[in-house]
Amino acid sequence: MPSFRTGRVTAITDERAGLQRVEVDGEPAFVLTQLTGDVAVGDDVVVNTTAVELGLGSGGWHVVHWNLARREWREPGGGHVMKLRYTSLQADTGAFDEHDDAPGALDGMPVVVCSVHSQLAPVVVALRDEARHRHVRVAFVMTDGGALPLALSDQVAALRDRGLVDLTVTAGHAFGGDLEAVNVASGLAAARHHRADVAVVGPGPGLVGTGTQLGTTALDVVAAVDIAAAMGGQPVLALRMSSADRRDRHRGVSHHARTAMGLVARPEGVAVAVPAGEDDVELPVCDRRVVAAPDVDARLRAFGIGVTHMGRSATEDPLFFAAAAVAGVTAARMLD
Repeated sequence: MPSFRTGRVTAITDERAGLQRVEVDGEPAFVLTQLTGDVAVGDDVVVNTTAVELGLGSGGWHVVHWNLARREWREPGGGHVMKLRYTSLQADTGAFDEHDDAPGALDGMPVVVCSVHSQLAPVVVALRDEARHRHVRVAFVMTDGGALPLALSDQVAALRDRGLVDLTVTAGHAFGGDLEAVNVASGLAAARHHRADVAVVGPGPGLVGTGTQLGTTALDVVAAVDIAAAMGGQPVLALRMSSADRRDRHRGVSHHARTAMGLVARPEGVAVAVPAGEDDVELPVCDRRVVAAPDVDARLRAFGIGVTHMGRSATEDPLFFAAAAVAGVTAARMLD
């Protein structure tokens, strides 16, 4: 159950749309301003301390729950569709679905499906590199399998700032995108309706995992792949691989990827790219493609994008980044 305490804002360390990073009594915390409004130095606040106390992957951050310096706060919403429903933070974000009834046809649009957020940047920079001589409109559809606020993603902020992602859609209970969607299917329809040529679907930062075969939100890729295929898209699974993970189940091809492919309705219709040099890796039935990986580290550095997976950079776990990148290359080639 949640843990709360009160404290005082002692510093504001960073701000961007939807997010403040602050210190409360000298300890790091973040404020989701879309839900609670902003804070100022000296304000007394209530913080949720649960994740820090449990040592979870929040990176040691508390979450500001309420600013005691104000008696009330209102922010007009975008409609009547609520996210974080039936919680004290439920918000009328509205949804694309309320205003537009987009056709459910993706018209062959490539859809790259990621199981972890750290795959996003390598997918996108490789896609852009492969399609560099043509204009390609890229959408990111963020699921609610990890963090719910899109504002928390440094990757998305960097990709948007550099013009590498053109549109963001937050699906399910995820919120804060350019467009809100009720689910992944309507999120993909919204992306296509707004002229996306390629969509990348995946969770925000963080993931739920238990170490068991099925107990992880990484398996959300199954529904996303099936939905993309059923809507007439071309699904590409970004294969989770690692050359540096200390856990046997994630070295080589992650067991999550193998489990997911075993659950997909028509795996033979799913493109799964394998980096050249990993040709002998065993995979379940799929549309297997061997692709030469670009220099992901160089491309990320060229764009000034810093991204790690489980604390490891592209030089420390090259296979993870290469496997994500070849999914982006594959999607770009589908545009031809």
